[in-house]
Amino acid sequence: MSEFSELVLSVRDYECDLQGVVNNAVYQNYLEHARHEYLKSHHIDFAALAKSGINLVVIRAELDYKGSLTSGDSFIVRTRFVRKSRLKFLFIQEIYRQGEEKILLSAAITGTAVNDRGKPFIPKELDHLLK
Repeated sequence: MSEFSELVLSVRDYECDLQGVVNNAVYQNYLEHARHEYLKSHHIDFAALAKSGINLVVIRAELDYKGSLTSGDSFIVRTRFVRKSRLKFLFIQEIYRQGEEKILLSAAITGTAVNDRGKPFIPKELDHLLK
């Protein structure tokens, strides 16, 4: 699927560092939450997959920081899901402050699924989203 989905979130005080901006590591939490919500919106339950022996794993995370969020900011995480190769998928993600179109962070998160023997594959639950 090539369209972006959007998730609106707000910065909490404890996510900021001594400089008053969101700590760089916190952005990965925002991105992960948005990926899980994306999957849920497409009727894919991350926890149920894991219980059935299908583990979705991140194998590469590329983040480009272009600006900063501060306490109380509302922001949008845009997420798009595409096939990268036969065994890999890619989440393309962007973070914007709500009401602005300036990208504060862009990310490319590469992942795959592994079965209970640790072999990578694309499960049927995801395959239909990657057409």
